[in-house]
Amino acid sequence: MNHLPELPQHASVVRLPDGTHVYADPATLPAAYTGPQVLHQHIHQAPPDRTVQRIALGSGVGAGAVAAGVYFGPLFVGVLTAIAANIAMLAFLALILAWGVHTVVKSIGSPSGTQAVENVRKARRRRG
Repeated sequence: MNHLPELPQHASVVRLPDGTHVYADPATLPAAYTGPQVLHQHIHQAPPDRTVQRIALGSGVGAGAVAAGVYFGPLFVGVLTAIAANIAMLAFLALILAWGVHTVVKSIGSPSGTQAVENVRKARRRRG
């Protein structure tokens, strides 16, 4: 490692305010940096529900209604989705049960039951 430069006795790598790195003795550096201070501010915010915001601000209700709309809007959509999923599942279950009952009744039905159905159909055709 003879190709590396010789370092001063108490030198260390120091990052200067302009972002460059140098070998320097910390005792020889100025006590405080007097340049302009750079402030990095990161704001992360979810986009609000625009419709509720426009209605609330247009009617003069205020920030409480906007906050409620932003919070409860997606919550309400989630609840409606859950309800719709439950209703769809119940409708599917009712369809399966009705098919099962129809199949069982049809398989146990007698010829006299079939004849009764035919008689009712003929009677309806005569009326109409």
